[in-house]
Amino acid sequence: MPEAPQNISSAVVVGSSLAEKNKKALQFIEDVTTNADQVQRRVLAEILSRSSHVEYLQRHGLNGRTDSETFKKLLPVVTYEDLQPDINRIANGDTSPIFCVQPISEFLTSSGTSGGERKLMPTIDEELERRSLLYSLLMPVMDQFVPGLEHGKGMYFLFIKSEAKTPCGLVARPVLTSYYKSSHFKDRRPYDPYTNYTSPNETILCPDSYQSMYSQLLCGLCQHKEVLRVGAVFASGFIRAIRFLEKHWTLLCNDIRTGTLNPQITDPSVRNAVSKILKPDPKLADFIEAECSRGTWQGIITRLWPNTKYIDVIVTGTMSQYIPTLDYYSNDLPLVCTMYASSECYFGLNLRPLCKPSEVSYTLIPTMAYFEFLPVHKNNGVSNSISLPTSLNDKEQQELVDLVDVKLGQEYELIVTTYAGLYRYRVGDVLRVAGFKNQAPQFTFVCRKNVVLSIDSDKTDEVELQNATKNAVNHLVPFDASLAEYTSYADTTTIPGHYILYWELRLGGSTPVPPSVFEDCCLTVEESLNSVYRQGRVSDKSIGPLEIKIVEAGTFDKLMDYALSMGASINQYKTPRCVKFVPIVELLNSRVLSTYVSPKCPKWVPGHKQWSTQN
Repeated sequence: MPEAPQNISSAVVVGSSLAEKNKKALQFIEDVTTNADQVQRRVLAEILSRSSHVEYLQRHGLNGRTDSETFKKLLPVVTYEDLQPDINRIANGDTSPIFCVQPISEFLTSSGTSGGERKLMPTIDEELERRSLLYSLLMPVMDQFVPGLEHGKGMYFLFIKSEAKTPCGLVARPVLTSYYKSSHFKDRRPYDPYTNYTSPNETILCPDSYQSMYSQLLCGLCQHKEVLRVGAVFASGFIRAIRFLEKHWTLLCNDIRTGTLNPQITDPSVRNAVSKILKPDPKLADFIEAECSRGTWQGIITRLWPNTKYIDVIVTGTMSQYIPTLDYYSNDLPLVCTMYASSECYFGLNLRPLCKPSEVSYTLIPTMAYFEFLPVHKNNGVSNSISLPTSLNDKEQQELVDLVDVKLGQEYELIVTTYAGLYRYRVGDVLRVAGFKNQAPQFTFVCRKNVVLSIDSDKTDEVELQNATKNAVNHLVPFDASLAEYTSYADTTTIPGHYILYWELRLGGSTPVPPSVFEDCCLTVEESLNSVYRQGRVSDKSIGPLEIKIVEAGTFDKLMDYALSMGASINQYKTPRCVKFVPIVELLNSRVLSTYVSPKCPKWVPGHKQWSTQN
């Protein structure tokens, strides 16, 4: 039975060579994927045996049984709402073993833009070790494709969010804040060449996002020749860092020229840490000034950090819209997505990190949790997972399959049972099986199962909206205009209701975009949406014409600032593809420059699209 290697991430400390560490990590991946079914059964048995007396399992009559058959028969598939009363008990001070025999160490808060609300996920201390294990596998995999990374540094823009406390005093914070503040991150970094970042711990752990970003960029510029890789969590976060550089490069150059840190940076620990890196360097300041004052920022990453080999960011799902911008800034450096994780559980990693973003798939590591999968069926080409009921009926529960039983090409909703006390929990992600590593499947991320837009019986998910938007912005290309950011809103104040898209544009040409082109964009979006939507527009008249509102430059920065002020994490923040909260809608509407409406109904005929093409 393959076991998780002990302290992979600190192997260098105890004297083993980096090559031996990497070999050990890769062998672990080989072992657990080769024996995926056996490992999964052991993981479930371990979880159930150690938690045999917890209230939640007793409530469902498991009575100490650890076999998967009984577990699946008695334990329901649940959502966060099902668990919320028990979670609230823990938050209010109930220390009895409700979900897990180990004491709850803290709550991990989910992203405020994933699913519309921040959720509290109870966790235990040993989960940090499990997360650290997955992190420790990333660079041994990458070393197979880009060797020699241990000889340089990574410039990663990493941030924390200030913590909150529940009524009982337990800390509630995002999973990345928890990790960055842990000894697994802080104390092991000096001993692992793969975590040799340009940013000192103090700059990462600074709660002021401006001071953190400024000081991390400054340290990255000071060490520009040592940088071999750059990144952030999401593509949007990395682009925000580059735009920060666009705004503040003159200040940064002045600091480098004089060797004196800007007085706006007031955090004493940050100032002390940066002072160990920042030295007077007029030659470097002149170089940065020359590059940043050129007429174009195309290729700025490779110009300022010339030894960079790739960008490490998430560009799957809705983050794929940032790929053209990243390509522009980097002169088409490889875009690397390394891992798949959430607040509930860390899942797996990308074993082909240099593949195209459209081909990214993640191999689930069988030791991380017990995984099950609910098949997502297609209806007229549209995933119906987004309309699944909160509770599954017996037939639907019986459709769940184990990790090793998924089928190539099939889409599934991910269900997890974790060591921290989630049992048959619906994560909310829809995945497609793209291949296998030995017994373990490899998945592409499809979307969140939640509906993005709906007026009537129509259900538009984020992938559909992304593709429709992508098709529409092609109309802008002849005018050297592109889409910087977007979101949507289902406006039901009109009769009938209609979709509104808020677009922030990046304008590069001198010729303004004619109104008729924006109207064509509206129609193209509608033509690209599913037949249920188009039927509602054409036949049922239950949906009004789609509207595009062009907003001022910087609107989506304001939107993120608002989200951060309301408690969102800068690490986890993603531009919401649908907005519902009235103050956010009001913010967007207050910055509208112009409005355009679809000039006519989209095409629609009864029946399936493939029927009409056969006639």
